[in-house]
Amino acid sequence: MDQLFPFLGHWTWLVVAGVLLLLELLAPGVFFIWLAVAAALVGFIDMGVGLGWHAELLLFAGLAVVSVLIGRKLVVGRQRNFSTSPHLNQRMLGHVGTVVVLHEPITEGRGKVTIDDTVWDIIGPNAPTGTRVKISGVDGLRLKVEVV
Repeated sequence: MDQLFPFLGHWTWLVVAGVLLLLELLAPGVFFIWLAVAAALVGFIDMGVGLGWHAELLLFAGLAVVSVLIGRKLVVGRQRNFSTSPHLNQRMLGHVGTVVVLHEPITEGRGKVTIDDTVWDIIGPNAPTGTRVKISGVDGLRLKVEVV
């Protein structure tokens, strides 16, 4: 079988690692880089040990799975802690818990309130102008309020 795959060796794995790194540059998605790490490791291990082609392929498969799982954990953990503004695209969630004064009355369960120069639609119990209300949640594009 070695005659079928005489090209496999440590240089081949290092070249495969380089090709995978180029693929990562062309199609960024933080996936090919972990396969490149696995291929480079196989190349370095093969350089020192001198593995057969089936051992090289099995080692690559195992290292690829391990490196992708480790890489995924690193990337997901980093993305989770990356944002300094967690409500950047959902501003209304940042107002939950805020107490505001009604400038317009709530009639038939609907009204409006102004927060930071922005007028928000609100839903809640009927209340006259000047009542203090607490934003308790979000319903679609409306803020839910309760009387304080």
